[in-house]
Amino acid sequence: MSLDAANRLDKRMLIDGEWTDADDRIAVTNPYDGTAVGSVPLASTSLVNEAIEAADHAHRASTLSAYERYELLAAAAAELEARADDVATIITSEQGKPISEARTEVDRAVQTLQLSGEEAKRMFGEYIPMDGQKGFAKDHCFTQHEPLGVVAAITPFNFPLNLMVHKVGPALAAGNAVVGKPASNTPLSSIVLFECLEAASEDIGAPDGLVNIVTGSGSTVGDAFLDHEAVEAISFTGSTDVGTYLANNSGMKELTLELGGNDPTIVWDDTDIEQAAEQLISGACSNAGQVCNSVERILVHEDIEAELIDALVEAAKSLTIGDPMNEATDVAAMIDDDQFQTVVDLLKMTIDEGATVECGGGYGDNLGTRVFEPTVLSGVTSEMPAAKEEVFGPLVPVISVSDFDEAIEEANTTNYGLEAGLFTQDIDRAKRAADEIDAGGVNINTVSGFRADHMPYGGFKDSGVGKEGIKYAVDHFSREKLVGFHRGFIA
Repeated sequence: MSLDAANRLDKRMLIDGEWTDADDRIAVTNPYDGTAVGSVPLASTSLVNEAIEAADHAHRASTLSAYERYELLAAAAAELEARADDVATIITSEQGKPISEARTEVDRAVQTLQLSGEEAKRMFGEYIPMDGQKGFAKDHCFTQHEPLGVVAAITPFNFPLNLMVHKVGPALAAGNAVVGKPASNTPLSSIVLFECLEAASEDIGAPDGLVNIVTGSGSTVGDAFLDHEAVEAISFTGSTDVGTYLANNSGMKELTLELGGNDPTIVWDDTDIEQAAEQLISGACSNAGQVCNSVERILVHEDIEAELIDALVEAAKSLTIGDPMNEATDVAAMIDDDQFQTVVDLLKMTIDEGATVECGGGYGDNLGTRVFEPTVLSGVTSEMPAAKEEVFGPLVPVISVSDFDEAIEEANTTNYGLEAGLFTQDIDRAKRAADEIDAGGVNINTVSGFRADHMPYGGFKDSGVGKEGIKYAVDHFSREKLVGFHRGFIA
């Protein structure tokens, strides 16, 4: 069952080791049934600054070794795993995704914390042989990695737990202090994460303020992060518009920006169409399509278009729509009215421009207030709204292409460049896709939505800058220093 009134979660912020309230609060609402889930404080700029300054002081005071940072993250992972069932319920209650997907997110978050802890022990430098250049003696030079200081982590609603872990885990592994800022409509699971981190910090004797979390207005908190000199790095996942604002106003701060996508998956005539269709529908409709690298466009060879559409329709109709707390549910509510209406408008405009609804097309009413039926569209062209825009909903537009040159051209017809997929058994075709598709990841024989938590993940163009994935984020949250030992002078 979802959280009821007796289990309502009214949480506080963690600032300098203290759970802190504010004068005003933000209500957290269940997207599926509209019930109250809990509330969190609405942080003022002064409270955000307190958190930043506490993190700065903690970073300067911390003497944690690499092994102790590993212990901190391993202990937090164990505590989160012990609370897994409750945390999954919180995620579904505040975000609306099916409970089965919420459990998967918690499991991934536990593993991401564990992997981050292991990476704390692997911050290797390298030896630089100086006599490799003419005129230099065999002096000893090497590099070492050092933490940046304070890392600010700003996360979206769609994976409220694991995306926060992807920022906080590597930041702590590298020796930084952190200030987290979750999305205002899904803050509760992130606060539980910080409860686990704070308990682990206390157990190993870390200074107060090493981990902090603030809640409230994105603009208030974001501007405080930009303005405060102690913030050395900002890691943001969210819209391209906000990411551009951060990039234009961040000065010399390190930025990791994981932004939007309009991700293509190509299906060619030498693949198993039914198996591809199952993956495509899953990749387009999981979390009600609210995934940055979800299948946004299907590009199919014209010879198999009709067969693929039939398979897509069958796969879409097999999905169960309804209450996210039902174990059998595959597709539930979208996060809020604005996101829901955006997808409705994109569907209507695309139909008006000539697309055909092959299945689905229903939304709201008896389905649920913010529930959108998985919808397969045929007759789509690259200029139609459902293909041109980032939909962030369970629309599945199918675009027919005549040859592989056209498929590559269509795949690159976007300002985004996050992920792409290709189904084929031809190695040369796969190599062309890997070389020619302008995206941060190209996945062969699976969909654009493939992601493992330890792999490098991040896009090109309007999809952002920098890479997540534990090792790659640890590198980004640290700085490399050269240390040189040269022959001394005898007095």
